[in-house]
Amino acid sequence: MPTIETDEHKSLREAVAALGKRHGRTFDRETLWSEAAKLGYLGVNLPEAHGGGGGGIAELSIVLEELGAAGCPLLMMVVSPAICGTVIARFGTEAQKQEWLPALADGTRTMAFGITEPDAGSNSHRITTTAHRDGADWLLTGRKVFISGVDIADATLIVGRTEDSRTGRLKPCLFIVPRDAEGFTRRQIDMELQAAEEQFELTLDDVRLPAEALVGDEDAGLLQLFAGLNPERIMTAAFAIGMGRYALSQAITYARDRTVWNTPIGAHQAIAHPLAQAHIDLELARLMMQKAAHLYDTGDDVAAGEAANMAKYAAGEACVKAVDQAVHTLGGNGLTREFGLASLITAARVARIAPVSREMILNYVSHQTLGLPKSY
Repeated sequence: MPTIETDEHKSLREAVAALGKRHGRTFDRETLWSEAAKLGYLGVNLPEAHGGGGGGIAELSIVLEELGAAGCPLLMMVVSPAICGTVIARFGTEAQKQEWLPALADGTRTMAFGITEPDAGSNSHRITTTAHRDGADWLLTGRKVFISGVDIADATLIVGRTEDSRTGRLKPCLFIVPRDAEGFTRRQIDMELQAAEEQFELTLDDVRLPAEALVGDEDAGLLQLFAGLNPERIMTAAFAIGMGRYALSQAITYARDRTVWNTPIGAHQAIAHPLAQAHIDLELARLMMQKAAHLYDTGDDVAAGEAANMAKYAAGEACVKAVDQAVHTLGGNGLTREFGLASLITAARVARIAPVSREMILNYVSHQTLGLPKSY
């Protein structure tokens, strides 16, 4: 894989950085979303034949990282074009592609993603949301929790399970559920974390869906599921790296200018070295993220799964350390609204927790990569 970005990627990075700089930390989500869409950034990973830019997750991750580095990340980019758009582009019917991909690319429609359940946590094998046939239709029943942006999304891509007619075992499947579907209700979760996108608990009570709501092949659910989860991990890494870069840039500017004795505080190694280390950690995380995106975009799903998990882990750790060090560098000023760092103390932890905890990633690497036995 290339270790140096192409000129096209550098140009994309510069253009998105300029857009982010214009909006800054006090951005309006709807305005930024609309402008990013008009410039072609939201659909940069989607097929040209359906209104996208014809790129991949590598390009989309650059967009999210640079917006985050400017202080205005768009969380729904992780969900709508990266997860849902990718799954539909790879496995959707032609009708689904025509209906959804152009609208996801131009930002006029968005789609949420529902996988997490109250009693399943990180164990997707314990998902209890089930679908069964009722004539030509499907009936979908279950609950989801911590689902982002359902109130602003036109539909939610719900991960459920159907019964395999041959074995009787439950297998994963994905359904497009319109926001106004009968029996589909939401309850906003009261979060202390302040973000532009709200979190919701969903209830699906015999939600009736037409046959065409099923995405892809009923028998290829697991493959389709991971086709969405790997981009999710890569984009979460981009989200975390951007956040860490924003915090670090605030700390660097402050350390250059703040003078307490005879020199700026950045001249003191107790300040300079931790910031340098935070920069190194973010750069290393980005390299793994780029590797994961490259593997995914070239179709190596197995290798991409390993790299995507590692990238998400590395980026989450680097982000938390960068934010912590930035706050410590500014001291009391690090907790003021003026510098926009205090809210990141909580937000940075999201990259450690979601969409999969760092402990589950360590489980994945120890089992899949190192070949160690499972304890569960």
